[in-house]
Amino acid sequence: MPESKTAFLLTGGPGCGKTTVIRRLMEDLSVAAGGFYTEEIRRGGRREGFALITLDGHTATLASVHSPSRRRVSKYGVDLEAIDGVGVPAIERATARAALVVIDEIGKMELFSNRFRQAVLSALESGKIVLGSIMLAPHPWADAVKARPEVEVILLTEANRSQVQSDLLARLRDRLHTTSA
Repeated sequence: MPESKTAFLLTGGPGCGKTTVIRRLMEDLSVAAGGFYTEEIRRGGRREGFALITLDGHTATLASVHSPSRRRVSKYGVDLEAIDGVGVPAIERATARAALVVIDEIGKMELFSNRFRQAVLSALESGKIVLGSIMLAPHPWADAVKARPEVEVILLTEANRSQVQSDLLARLRDRLHTTSA
């Protein structure tokens, strides 16, 4: 039953617009939201890493080509402290206080953190509305999240981006109105 879904996770290939759709939905919904999103760090037209930006104004470098970290995804060293010290508390605060929990994204870099995994599960189990993105590639833990009964996974492409955004906005408004009523 789609009505029972409380978590809406976008998935799709790199550059299909997951973060853009999530940010636009947050703006259009105008509800108390918490959590974080990720953003590319670019210098001279080249991607050098990823920033983790919380909705309450904290920023940390999630991964960088300059990082000496032994935890690597492709050419990027992943900063576990950015996840555990900035991302996880943002999810925990949102789960405790916000109407909408934003987790962008549940991906290889974030999954290095056991605290992150626990925060995601707590958010999903809280009954709060969760809006996020999740890796497209197979991964045992991410696949288990995708299979949870409260989770709806939505494949985003450039071709369906506008329609997904419009449909999801209506559904989220309805769900957020239902949970706050």
